Amino acid sequence: MEQLVVVRGGGDIASGTIYKLYQCGFPVLILEIPNPSAIRRNVAFSEAVYEGTQTVENITCTLVQNIEEAATLLRKGELPLLVDPAGESIRELKPAVVVDAILAKKNLGTTKAMAPVTVALGPGFLAGEEVDAVIETMRGHSLGRVIYQGYAMKNTGIPGKIAGYDKERVIKSPEEGILRNVAKITDTVKKGEVIAVVETGKEKVPVRATIDGLLRGLIRDGYPVTRGFKIADIDPRISEYENCFTISDKARCIAGGVIEAICHLHGGRV
Repeated sequence: MEQLVVVRGGGDIASGTIYKLYQCGFPVLILEIPNPSAIRRNVAFSEAVYEGTQTVENITCTLVQNIEEAATLLRKGELPLLVDPAGESIRELKPAVVVDAILAKKNLGTTKAMAPVTVALGPGFLAGEEVDAVIETMRGHSLGRVIYQGYAMKNTGIPGKIAGYDKERVIKSPEEGILRNVAKITDTVKKGEVIAVVETGKEKVPVRATIDGLLRGLIRDGYPVTRGFKIADIDPRISEYENCFTISDKARCIAGGVIEAICHLHGGRV
């Protein structure tokens, strides 16, 4: 347990880090909120909150109800997930490392006092003061770079470009209500095709594909959404079917930065 890494967040980007930490031999505990909203659900450990277990590539995560159950799985070399949005278990567990992988674009309460090493992903954290290190999450030359002083790049709100498309790839809810899925992840869709509807209480508002492509991500059926809430992701490369089931290049690059930061900080070279 003296090498325990607690990762706050289990979405698809966080899951890249969790996967790599686990593969490197670190005991890892995931902390999640009661209603995670992952888009790329096939590669997000957070789905264990709903399903009880979730396998990403060849690693399975199991939902636990308390710290005792988490400790039991950790001792067995398994990967537990605990619903603990405030991170209250961190104080009792005293992990070696805390990684904030919530990707909220602001600090929701992670501090250097939580562990000997604290690492955060993306904008909203001041490295050197709020946390020990920040990992750049913006696609481009600096993706995965470890920052020990200062901030990551500010969020632009524009997704990375794939096959000439960026913001067109991401679909947002047209209204507030309950999402009802029509299509499923891995479906090939055409621009204008209805992939879901939002039930507002008064009407069913269609959600249409914005481009032709492969539906790589879609939020869970029945999830309550607000207007403008990100609900789907289309990959214009129809041939990339296997990408629906594997960790992305971006997530793996960020994970490498997390491992670098942990090893560097543990070595006392900062």
